[in-house]
Amino acid sequence: MRRTHRALTALLLLPVLAGCTAVVPIGADVQRGVAAAVRGSDPEPMVIADPGTGSGSIVSAETMPNLPIQVRLSGVNAAKVVYRSVQPGAGEREVSGTVFTPSGDAPEGGWPIISYAHGTTGIEQDCAPSESSSLLGASALVQGYTTAGFAVAITDYEGLGHPGSHAYLDNIAAGYDVIDAVRALRTVFPDVGTRWAAFGGSQGGGAAWAANELAGSYAPELDLVGSVALAPGANMVGLVDKAIAGTLTVDQGPLLQWVLESLSRRDPALNLDDYRSGNAAQDWAALTGCTPDKAGARDDAVKRLGDKDFAPKSDEAAAALREALTAMAVPTGPASAPMLVAYGDADTFIDAAWTDAALEQACAFGDVITIDRQAGRGHGDVNGDAVNQWIGDRFAGVPAQNDCSR
Repeated sequence: MRRTHRALTALLLLPVLAGCTAVVPIGADVQRGVAAAVRGSDPEPMVIADPGTGSGSIVSAETMPNLPIQVRLSGVNAAKVVYRSVQPGAGEREVSGTVFTPSGDAPEGGWPIISYAHGTTGIEQDCAPSESSSLLGASALVQGYTTAGFAVAITDYEGLGHPGSHAYLDNIAAGYDVIDAVRALRTVFPDVGTRWAAFGGSQGGGAAWAANELAGSYAPELDLVGSVALAPGANMVGLVDKAIAGTLTVDQGPLLQWVLESLSRRDPALNLDDYRSGNAAQDWAALTGCTPDKAGARDDAVKRLGDKDFAPKSDEAAAALREALTAMAVPTGPASAPMLVAYGDADTFIDAAWTDAALEQACAFGDVITIDRQAGRGHGDVNGDAVNQWIGDRFAGVPAQNDCSR
């Protein structure tokens, strides 16, 4: 996979090259192409020759004519899909997402794959990346990786972008979605290979971690080379004690609200009034919103939250929430491939101590983990400069640095 490694090295240079543009005359043909790309058009159904059965099979697929102009002009092949995910013990589900391949002929063995797990966008159906022409910002990632010679799969996660109930911060459920997005990608575009890497941040960091754990047994036909988790929500059980103590950060309160609302939609036995008081109870509907038109009301509601507005009202309620969060956490067992985990010690969404503990447990399972604990970094400013080189090394067969052995 030398070609893949060289391509990723080139990808590392893209931000630098972007600042070195020159003024070049644009011909009439190019001008017409640009004008057509700006106009876009309505999505059209795609006919999939063999939609398959079971996990990763295609329910529907359509074109994506309204991606950002720079993505469309790059010649990327794109499809918005609804695919099936059949989780052990959970039955068949339908999940939406988007899949992409570079233009041109695939290399021998097919295009290598990046399965991208997005961070928190909300818990409502219209909060999905696929509902946005820019994929909520992920279109830049698509352009970068496809330019470097990678196919890309982006799951929306169940319940976002398609009817269903979103299991917010349930790493295991999201991990299945990440894997089955790879299968869906390969169903739509048969020139895609089997070698893949998972990459995600925040909510997606936990999803990528879980996908790594699940891949060996759930998708043995695929070859996972590694996973990257930036600021992962690996284990969020600590939210319960902080809610009781009234020490949730200003970022953790709204996060817990989405967790509770998501859990209540999947488990009617969960009584939300066991976990909400004061302004949290009063502003519950506003706190649940995610779309831009609801952002102002949500921000105002967040400002009104009290320190103990999410405190469980009984020991039984606290125990039930701990049990639910534990079932959503990673690690649960050994990983299938090496991992890179990068996080900041000043994260106000996910306490660094929680990630420390998850990594200690994963190391005890014998995992190979490159650990990057960044001093002074928070949740959204974790330095990911090492990501592409790390991924490229995994595709090239270079052994991963194992900080568990230190």
